[in-house]
Amino acid sequence: MSREKPHSVRSSQTNFGNLQSKIEDLRQKRDELNKKTKDYINELQDIEIEIANSLKVAKEQYKKKRDYWNNKVKKLKEKKIEYKTLLDNLIEEKKSLQKSEKDGNNNKKALSIKQIERKIENLERRIETETLDITEENTIIDKIRELAAMKQECLSQQNSNEILKIERKIEIVKINLNKIYEQLNKWSEKSQTYHSRMLQEFQNVDKLKEEKRKLEEELINNKKTADQFHEQYLKLMNQRKNSYKGKKSYNPRKKPTIKSGRANKKNEMIEKIKQDKLATALEKQKAGKKLNLFEARLILEKSEE
Repeated sequence: MSREKPHSVRSSQTNFGNLQSKIEDLRQKRDELNKKTKDYINELQDIEIEIANSLKVAKEQYKKKRDYWNNKVKKLKEKKIEYKTLLDNLIEEKKSLQKSEKDGNNNKKALSIKQIERKIENLERRIETETLDITEENTIIDKIRELAAMKQECLSQQNSNEILKIERKIEIVKINLNKIYEQLNKWSEKSQTYHSRMLQEFQNVDKLKEEKRKLEEELINNKKTADQFHEQYLKLMNQRKNSYKGKKSYNPRKKPTIKSGRANKKNEMIEKIKQDKLATALEKQKAGKKLNLFEARLILEKSEE
């Protein structure tokens, strides 16, 4: 008997040492996973901030500028239509005047030119057929020069004053239209540039959301593993405590009993505090503020329900 007792003591000490080693191992693994959980939460909050910033830039900066230039392009297109309509009307008016000139005024002009030519021919015939002194001949020659100049003036006048005015208007409208086309190209390019930048921000948001989804999955799995280690840790702690008390369960006999009414009231109070903390955590998350580990776990537990 005297030999068995020391062996039993050594065996008990060995078992206790193994138990203590397992407890320390579980505590270390649990703490490492809890630290990893906190890192996940911090990373998720950083992503939330990035998403919020990208959305703000996309909507308040690029979208506003794109819409601003789109509105200017829209108004300029309306102005272009007005100028094109005006140009078409002027061209039609010019054609109408030209036709009128051709049908009426040109006939008068042609008649006037023929009359001048007849007068010139008659004067030239007088010089050839009549006997004139030098003074009379010079007078007739001057008259012929005068009539020739009148004929040339009639021939040089191709368009009426009204047609010339319309042509000047047409040129002005064409110049303005060219300027409008230049502005349309510039403003459309600016609008497209901001539209492309806005799309890039939205694509970045989609990418961040996918990254966030994967991190949330990893966080949940990490939390579950940490909880499993924690449960094992508590069991071994209870086992160690029981070993101190002769392998009795860790339930002190003299622990005061709590009446059911008081217990329910206490549970209600705890639940209310928990819900208040959860509401605060959700508000902080919505505002993009940092969450502590307890707040983050409350949110995760809520999402798993």
